[in-house]
Amino acid sequence: MNAALAGLWLRRASEDWISCMSDIVVVYHSGYGHTQRMAQAVADGAGARMLSIDSDGQLPAGGWELLAAADAIVFGSPTYMGGPSWQFKRFADASSKPWFVQAWKDKLFAGFTNSASVNGNKQTTLDYLFQLAMQHGGLWVGSGMLPSNARAAQRNDLNWIGAFSGAMAQSASDASAAEMLPGDLETARVFGERVAQQALRLKA
Repeated sequence: MNAALAGLWLRRASEDWISCMSDIVVVYHSGYGHTQRMAQAVADGAGARMLSIDSDGQLPAGGWELLAAADAIVFGSPTYMGGPSWQFKRFADASSKPWFVQAWKDKLFAGFTNSASVNGNKQTTLDYLFQLAMQHGGLWVGSGMLPSNARAAQRNDLNWIGAFSGAMAQSASDASAAEMLPGDLETARVFGERVAQQALRLKA
């Protein structure tokens, strides 16, 4: 096969792959940049678009349309005071409009969160995100990862925190977003891959 034909084959194979990919949107709020880094890792793994909720709890122009067109929606919020941020809650309340017409019914959903403590009631936030997805009649994707909890486990091992219903990260209260642990970010990326795999299965 000459170079021109090889290039044409690769381009068509790439176009075929893109055409069968699912449209995934990661919608998240980040107060200090940590959850944004986690959202980026999830999006990298899923081949997803990122949609940021601003400091007033609003989506940018066209945000609701992106969510309406998505095959899968991944929710992300920091855990503040045992639950998601008020900005995320404002977005969740505003989603009552698509809920009323069941616009997100049967979409795939998943969620992730970050907080300063290893526990920090992160599970409460994931439970909130799960309940929001269920309100919309969605289908939930968990982490699908075994925890790294043997004696030989290291902090940067995959799913060291041991989350099953979504992805979790822990960032020290005095650490910048740039200092997030690589193991938590890799866990988020692998989680994104799982969401993409399940979205393709659903689309097939």
